[in-house]
Amino acid sequence: MKLSPSTLKNISAVKVSIPDQQILELPEKVLQFGTGVLLRGLPDYFIDAANKAGIFNGRIVVVKSTSKGDTSAFDRQGSLYTLCERGVQNGQRVEQNILCSAISRVLNAQTDWTEILNCAHSEDMQIIISNTTEVGIQLVKEDIRKEPPVSFPGKLLAFLYERFTAFEGRNDKGLVIVATELIPDNGKKLESIVLELAHLNSLEDDFIEWLENSNFFCNSLVDRIVTGMPEKELRDQIEIELGYTDDLMIVSEVYSLWAIEGDEKIKNILSFAEVNEGVVITPDIELYRELKLRLLNATHTLTCGIAFLAGFDTVYKSMENKEFFSFIEKLMRNEIAPSIPFQIENTIKQDFISKVLDRFKNPHIAHHWINITLNYTSKMRMRCIPLLMQHYKQSDIAPALFTFGFAAYLCFMKVVQQKGKEYFGEANGEEYLIEDPSANKFYHFWKNNNVEEVVNEVLSDTSIWGDDLSQLPGFAKSVISNLKSIEENGMKTTLEYHSKISV
Repeated sequence: MKLSPSTLKNISAVKVSIPDQQILELPEKVLQFGTGVLLRGLPDYFIDAANKAGIFNGRIVVVKSTSKGDTSAFDRQGSLYTLCERGVQNGQRVEQNILCSAISRVLNAQTDWTEILNCAHSEDMQIIISNTTEVGIQLVKEDIRKEPPVSFPGKLLAFLYERFTAFEGRNDKGLVIVATELIPDNGKKLESIVLELAHLNSLEDDFIEWLENSNFFCNSLVDRIVTGMPEKELRDQIEIELGYTDDLMIVSEVYSLWAIEGDEKIKNILSFAEVNEGVVITPDIELYRELKLRLLNATHTLTCGIAFLAGFDTVYKSMENKEFFSFIEKLMRNEIAPSIPFQIENTIKQDFISKVLDRFKNPHIAHHWINITLNYTSKMRMRCIPLLMQHYKQSDIAPALFTFGFAAYLCFMKVVQQKGKEYFGEANGEEYLIEDPSANKFYHFWKNNNVEEVVNEVLSDTSIWGDDLSQLPGFAKSVISNLKSIEENGMKTTLEYHSKISV
């Protein structure tokens, strides 16, 4: 049996939450740019839950902006899809299947542009959500009267201009626009581009005033791993259990966070936030950004070299190793948390760490360490070095676990072979590709293979770090000691030592 609105009555509610018929008839309140799995597994999931609780009572029109793929599966299934939550929460495994009904239809910007603009005429429309990747929020100097405009900001401006015209500039018909692209100040950057594009298109002053004063562009931060369609074996197992087939099925972890910058007025419009504590609406989301950037992302960066060179394939597999688990927990609780360059209560940090550890232990998410090493150097600078500098404001002793993580980074970046424009390292008898724009620089750093010289050259290179890290008391000495231990004793032995030391 294929999932569709007509087959809902034949699906058992014991195995999956099923929407009531009236939910499928709710008005369209949201225009969403993007069909990706993150949007379906996070914002759309929250809106679906609110509709089922009788709170938000609105559905989503999705705009497909790119030429990749098609929308036929959405058409066949009435935009219904199954979200399979799989993970660990408070140390316990969680498995839950949710039949999501938040999306009403999917329109293609290339072929359905007039119909998309017609949505601007709807009295019910309140919200625009976007996830067009970081590349999507870029200024393209274009005529927004094209059908459709090329860029996402161009399409958004055309839609807002259509709404301004349709409602004759009424102040109460502005929209809340929530950007979820993974760039800092995503909403405000989008707003500045849309305003600049409005001026470039010589749109009237009344519209620009309405654009600035009646619409609200919100920064937001999204945090959830959504892996998309499960592997065939798991998919077959789930479909047998549920009694239907689903070409739009996706898998996500249990953890979810959508932090949105906004005031009480925005909170009232985004009423779906009432249903799930994973939606946070607050005037300043910097706290959530710092928690994620330092305790999740920086932890990944400081441990990916250790894990990969120790022979662990995925995050989950490494967490099964007691030495690695001990190391990563001590790193987070005793070195990273106290060095976050932002004032956060310790109880909040420790609670976030517990959630991150649960996420890392999720057996259903195959997060490969080699993928986390992508752009290793820039990640180390942006995520980790601010922690190091903050640590030295509080202490003149090198952080033992951090320096081990940094030494592992240098070891991973040891180029042993160049093939054309690609650079390779070697671990456990096998080559691996170093996907880092700084790989050529490290190729030259490692040419003489002298650990002391490599460490001192790298640490003193202010073009990489912005500061001379070789001047930090004891840091170079500790990194050299760790790097020598890795090369002489192996990564696993060095890891075992660090898992036992107290900090």
